[in-house]
Amino acid sequence: MNQPFFVSYYLYPMRYKIPIELIELEDDNYHLVVSSDFADRRKGIWVIDTGASKSIFDKTLESDYTLIDGLSEDLHSAGISDDPIKSEVANMNPFSFSGMKIENMKVAVLDLSHINQLYAASTDIVICGLLGGDFLVRYQAVIDYKRKRMLLRK
Repeated sequence: MNQPFFVSYYLYPMRYKIPIELIELEDDNYHLVVSSDFADRRKGIWVIDTGASKSIFDKTLESDYTLIDGLSEDLHSAGISDDPIKSEVANMNPFSFSGMKIENMKVAVLDLSHINQLYAASTDIVICGLLGGDFLVRYQAVIDYKRKRMLLRK
């Protein structure tokens, strides 16, 4: 029996297979990265950070987000600083991961130049942001290390 489209759409959301790359910064020190496409056809590289609660975007890439007036938050991160960091909050302009359009993504914006300096020591990758738990939970992310992909549901 064929089910109406709307029933199957809501019961079985779209699943996207996003290629990931494993970057070895030092011996046995791996980071997962994924590539995005911005509206102007530029590429962006994101670190998949399963230990971060919030997604972060590079403050210097102003054309890719709009600040939310008056909204800021304290970020707590052992990797960035011992003390909470005051961060502005922004809405990302629409972008995509392997054809999966991402809209209405809220991020904390910080200057990521210090992270990019660490990456520059061992790779030519420039990071535009970190995908944190907020993103990973929203899209029910599953990381498949064997196939080097991240599965997302929309």
